[in-house]
Parts: sequence; structure tokens; C-alpha cells
Amino acid sequence: MSQNFKRMNLQERVQIEKYLDKGLSACSIAILLNRHKSTISREIQNTHYNSYSAFHSHMRSAKICSEKNYGRSKILSNKILLKYVLSKLRKKWSPEQISLSLKKKYPNEKSMQASHETIYFYIYLHSKKSLKEELIKQLRQKRKTRGSRHTKAVRDVKISDRTTIDERPVEVLGREIPGHWEGDLIVGKENKSFIGTLTERSSRALILVHLQNKEAETVRKAFEAEFKKLPKLMRKSLTYDNGTEMAQHKLFTKNTKVKVYFAHPYSPWERPTNENTNGLLRDYFPKGTDLSVHSKAYLKKVQRELNERPRKVLDVRSPSEVFNEMIIAKIEL
Repeated sequence: MSQNFKRMNLQERVQIEKYLDKGLSACSIAILLNRHKSTISREIQNTHYNSYSAFHSHMRSAKICSEKNYGRSKILSNKILLKYVLSKLRKKWSPEQISLSLKKKYPNEKSMQASHETIYFYIYLHSKKSLKEELIKQLRQKRKTRGSRHTKAVRDVKISDRTTIDERPVEVLGREIPGHWEGDLIVGKENKSFIGTLTERSSRALILVHLQNKEAETVRKAFEAEFKKLPKLMRKSLTYDNGTEMAQHKLFTKNTKVKVYFAHPYSPWERPTNENTNGLLRDYFPKGTDLSVHSKAYLKKVQRELNERPRKVLDVRSPSEVFNEMIIAKIEL
């Protein structure tokens, strides 16, 4: 077992929660996760709830880490690192892309590595005002502050009979088994126009759904129509945001046999494939524009373009190629 310290991530915490539900001991979980048993024991004991929650534990860890590092910046203290980060931000690289490139470029130099949160902290907290404004303009979201913009009242979930992501099968965490989807809406000007987005986790394939409005019945019927076009083996589950447009999820599941799981409120990292794809879609559908002007034919044109675009994460294959390969492979079995 490696002796180097490595901070526990959300995926490990989700696995801990699932193993605890199955009755495994801290020692057994430590072996499965290749962690020291005291690390797992501390993780479980530090929970402030009646039972262990991966989500709450991860949020607590992030809060402690951010408070501890609030007053200092690793990036400011290293001129070479600062120069590298600034050069990539000005090329519109995301903090996550910069963080990953630093790990690849300087694998054995800890002083030249910075997490995406460290980079965000530098932008929003430690950079000078004029530079801060410049750097924020390079970010995809261009938010003036870092963090959730929603109050507790807005966070209250209003969908009945939800099945949370905590109950989702372990197989969905990986990307080996196809047929697991993530979904959401992108919203137009004044929250009056909408496009449904569905992305398959393994192939990154995209389906764009033309919507007249975001009423639950409208969205359900439109999503059902798209899922019914898919081969049965590509219809296993859908992980969705907490938007009330999915209020008819039980009827959707009855009609399509696709089980719906809901992410925790305002936790976009739990639907990473969909969130990344929605970011790409903003090149076609900029924020603050009226989405209702786009026809169903245009949406399908955009869908084809993105599905035929080679992706580095897919070894320079396109989502369409990988999607079709998965179907053929299953048929041949």
C-alpha cells in the first residue's frame, strides 16, 4: 500500500456509503479501497449524521480544506506556477484542464501542481481586482462570485417519490456498462425557453430534445419518445437534476423501463458527462438567447455535429462510433 498521502475523493466516499449499507466493516472497506483502516475509520466517525452520507462528508471536507487555505495561495508563492496558470487561463483553459495538465507535465513536482479549487481560489480570492475581472471573463461561467447562488428555500426538493443517486447501482459509477444516461435542461432568455439534453455516460453520445415548455408532462412525453428510439440494451438508467420538469418520473419509468435517479440538489459534479456537454452546447445556444427560435431539425443537426466530433477521452473516436460499437458488441455476444 502506498504511503503517500492522497485526499479522499467523492467516488471513494460513495463506495464507502454503499459498502456500509451492505454491512462491511471499516477494515474490509479499507482493503477494497486500498486505504489504511484508520483512514476509513476516521472518515466514518467524523460524520455528523445518524448514518454515513458520502455527499455530506464530501461537503464537510471541502469546507474544512477551503477554510484552512483561505488566507494563502500556493500559486502566488510560486512564480513559475503562477506564470503557467495565467498563460492557460488567458487561453480560456478551465481550471480543471490546467490542473490535469500540471499533473501530466510535472508528475514528480508537488510544488508545480494545483487542484482546480486552488486555481479558483486564486482567481476569486487572491488575485488583484483588475486581474480578477480579466480572469473571470476567461471562465466559461463568468460568475462574479464562487459558490452556490441559491438560497436554502430554493434548494428544497419538490419532487415526490424521488430515488436519490445514493441508491444507484455501483455499475453506474464506472463507464464500462453502456445504457446509463444523465439529463438536464439548458435554459434560454428570461427562463422562458428550454432544450432537453441527454448524454450517455460510456460513449458521451448526446440527444437533444425539442421542448415547447418545461411542464412535467411535456418533458416526460418528449423524453419518452427519444428513449423509445434506442435499443433496449442502451436503456438502463437516467441520472437527473432536481428540476420539477421530471416530476412525472415514475410514469416515465413505467413507459420506458428506464429507472430515474436524482442527484443531490445543486451538485452538478454528480452528472459530469451532461454538465460538460451542456458547456459545449453553449457555443451553439449562448446564454441569454431565445432557444424557442431553434427548430427540431436544427437541434438534430447540432446533435449530429457533436456526436461526430472526435474526443480525446474516447481515443480520438467520436461518440457515434463508440455508441454503435457498443451496440454491435452486445449483439455479437
